[in-house]
Amino acid sequence: MRSVRYILPLTLLALSTVVFGQNTRRGDFEAGKNLEIFFNVYRGVNTQYVDTVDNSKLIETAAEKMLSSLDPYTEYFNEEEMKEFRVHTTGQYGGVGSLVRKDGKTDYIRISEPYRDSPADRAGLRPGDLIVAIDGVSMQGVSVDTVSARMKGVPGSSFVMTVRDGATGKERDVEIKRERIKIPAVSYAGFINDSVGYVSLDSFSDGCAADVRRYIADMKKSGRLKGLILDLRGNGGGLLDEAVALTGLFVPKGTEVVSIRGRMESENDVYKTTNEPIDVDLPLVVMVNSVSASSSEIVAGALQDLDRAVIYGTRTFGKGLVQSTMSVGYGSYMKITTAKYYIPSGRCIQALDYSHRNEDGSVGNIPDSLMKEFRTAAGRTVRDGGGITPDITIKPEYAGKFALALVAYGYIDDYAVEYYNKHRGIDFDPLTFKMSDDEYADFCRFIEDKELEYTSATQLELNKLKSVAEKEDYSDKLAPMIAQIEAVVKADKQRDLALYKREILEYLESAITANYAYAWGRSHRAVAADTHVAEAAAIVSDKDRIASLLGGE
Repeated sequence: MRSVRYILPLTLLALSTVVFGQNTRRGDFEAGKNLEIFFNVYRGVNTQYVDTVDNSKLIETAAEKMLSSLDPYTEYFNEEEMKEFRVHTTGQYGGVGSLVRKDGKTDYIRISEPYRDSPADRAGLRPGDLIVAIDGVSMQGVSVDTVSARMKGVPGSSFVMTVRDGATGKERDVEIKRERIKIPAVSYAGFINDSVGYVSLDSFSDGCAADVRRYIADMKKSGRLKGLILDLRGNGGGLLDEAVALTGLFVPKGTEVVSIRGRMESENDVYKTTNEPIDVDLPLVVMVNSVSASSSEIVAGALQDLDRAVIYGTRTFGKGLVQSTMSVGYGSYMKITTAKYYIPSGRCIQALDYSHRNEDGSVGNIPDSLMKEFRTAAGRTVRDGGGITPDITIKPEYAGKFALALVAYGYIDDYAVEYYNKHRGIDFDPLTFKMSDDEYADFCRFIEDKELEYTSATQLELNKLKSVAEKEDYSDKLAPMIAQIEAVVKADKQRDLALYKREILEYLESAITANYAYAWGRSHRAVAADTHVAEAAAIVSDKDRIASLLGGE
């Protein structure tokens, strides 16, 4: 993402005066008129509204509402929001390296998951520890955001955290020195079997392509690597340069990966690979889903257009708009859409209609008549319309509302911490760990008295039926049947605990694994149990099938 910086006038009045004058000279009367109207509205509210107003909030709200009318990705960031944005794009911040969350029993924030070998980890902070105070200031009743902000700071600076051990209840003071924390972009890398390697990339943050290269190089050193799976499921994108560099690991140097075209000629550009690849012949399968977006789609789409990889999964998100950041003064920025991405076949990955999506945010059904055909390097037909359609499409897995509600309420993590505190020091293997039936029964007792509100997918559809029935005057006739269905699908915690046991156990075992074996162990466990990964491994190992899929028409 390119950064664009402009120096703007320092007051709204100056802005109105300067722009109005400039536009008048240019004959752009409409723009000047609208700016004057905006300033008059602001001045009227500021001087005559019955209550005192927060001027900064007024302007922020106006900026946010104005930009939200354009597209979902054009946004206003104040100074604090911009700091968070930089964390997401660079993957780096000054802090202690731990996730935190609200505790379900107390009025404190608890350590949720320290990163391996982070300052928090080396200080002995463990999942379930409560943050009682920071530098002597009580953290009771303080929000997650506030605690997180107090823990972040200039790398090298120190602070004292008072923590209460989640298992023993004992309090201790811990001095922690902040470091530059890099959130790992690769959640797991290793061999799936004797010959197939696997890399899961969670984001396109700074340096991620170099990380992937290093993992692949290590696997190649073994002499066993005969095929590779690149997992981009759930990867929402990030830095464009990293997407180009990652693609460049698998195609010859100088290969065009993506071009961007905008309203202004200065925004137009072509991006080609600049480094020597690590392997241009290694069989490759790229896994994607409906959440794979932006840079993920560039990589998957470019490798598909170049007939370099088989794309496996579900259609991607369809985010093909380019954003640049522009300073608007006083530490605030505007992220604005300036162009669109076009991959080697010439197609754009942007969804034709980004205002109407499926519940998971994915692209809705697009009529064939609205989609254009393009050709890959080998002559295969590919289409635009929104996202990347895989070469091998699978049925999306259904996630039950009940299990997701347990996650959302924090009960899965709460129990995982309780389990960890009761079983500290055990010999834990992330690949073989299984909860017993007695332990699952213990979890059922754990949430027996917990508040839990959720609406099943069936109930949601039933609510829609009731609404339509009312509009079409069928309510009286259908009421007895609807009442019968409602009685069947009514939320029943104990029934759903039995009905969705397998799904709930997956969440529980994953959360418990993270407490013992960190994020890497949890990912390793998930990969080993993933049937789709196993299928992708079978595909990448079948040279004839790979050749057939990539051979053209």
